Amino acid sequence: MRKPLLAGNWKMNKTIAEASELAGLLLEGCSDVEDREVLVAPAFTALAAVTDVLQDSSIFLAGQNCYPHESGAFTGEVSAEFLKDAGCSAVILGHSERRQLLGESDAFISQKVHKALKAGLKIILCIGETLQEREKDLMLDVLTRQVRDGLVGIGADEMANVVIAYEPVWAIGTGKTASNEQAQEAHSFIRGLLQGLFSREVAAATRILYGG
Repeated sequence: MRKPLLAGNWKMNKTIAEASELAGLLLEGCSDVEDREVLVAPAFTALAAVTDVLQDSSIFLAGQNCYPHESGAFTGEVSAEFLKDAGCSAVILGHSERRQLLGESDAFISQKVHKALKAGLKIILCIGETLQEREKDLMLDVLTRQVRDGLVGIGADEMANVVIAYEPVWAIGTGKTASNEQAQEAHSFIRGLLQGLFSREVAAATRILYGG
């Protein structure tokens, strides 16, 4: 049975002190939570401080992104190995803000997926259509491409470490949210894609989140 996952991406918010305070409040609020997993992704600068606060707790720590190389002359980037060293057990990849603002392609995101899995991190792979794509009835085409190309070369056994997050771009930070029917339609379609790419068992076991 799939265990629910609540994931919070703090994006470019919270100073080190603010992130530590929020992590402490979260720790108190989740002290009795056993029926689901909780994960937070602070800014890179706050990872060490939040790691200290959440140490020995059941709350997981994630990076907001990583680069598909272990080290080298890549100014401003962070490797999966660095995230692991900082206490992260997971990483968010393919977020729409990076796709839209930084032009990250499915092929580039796939490189990150492979590198992060090799480093021992779990993956939260974000996918979702823009408003224009939805209005042109391209949603299913977009989701198909993002899932297929983002997971190309990934084995069925590796999917135990992959979570899919459906985040329609038109519902992120806009005040709009997908209806239950819209979210369920997307989730059912994604699960069908996973069954076709891997197996019925993999599709049934993979957690699919909604974010917006």
